[in-house]
Amino acid sequence: MTQALQELGALIASKRPDCVLSYDVSFDELTIEVAPSNIVGLVDFLKSNRNCRFSTLVDITAVDYPGREKRFDVVYHLLSMYQNHRVRLRASVRADDMVASIVEVHPSANWFEREIFDMFGILFSGHPDLRRLLTDYGFRGHPLRKDFPTSGYTELRYDEAEKRVVYEPVSLVQEYRQFDFMSPWEGAKYVLPGDEKTDGAKG
Repeated sequence: MTQALQELGALIASKRPDCVLSYDVSFDELTIEVAPSNIVGLVDFLKSNRNCRFSTLVDITAVDYPGREKRFDVVYHLLSMYQNHRVRLRASVRADDMVASIVEVHPSANWFEREIFDMFGILFSGHPDLRRLLTDYGFRGHPLRKDFPTSGYTELRYDEAEKRVVYEPVSLVQEYRQFDFMSPWEGAKYVLPGDEKTDGAKG
């Protein structure tokens, strides 16, 4: 399998040097680093070329690396049921870059790209309906960015007096939070609530 993937990677690199920056086979998986500016042409080539025939788009996702200049990796997973191969395409982009939509080549990319926009804030040019998919229309921020706070920026509740949902800034009230600093680990010098029952059972 590894040899076949090496040959496939070499074939794709030789046919599309305008798109392929490098390729690697690890753990029987082919990963191709690609230039985001040519992603549509490469995906179309992989779908139509008789030696590839990657006709199924399995997934599109993204990974956030806040410390990098090119902060995000947009990752495409494609399957060829004809050749029994899988390929991973990885394109590195800056936070303010726009990535070309591949909806015209794979219509199923529609919701994948909308999800990435919603969760990471990556924009896809040429997308027919790029709007949030999983969060509310008025949601602030992008939850899968690593600098997004776990509590979020706003909270919502139903206001009985106004008879509507109200958005408010998140406020963590300290009196409802407990800081007892008691260790649950074996060997600790603290007696945790409920431990006395265990001692009584042994007696």
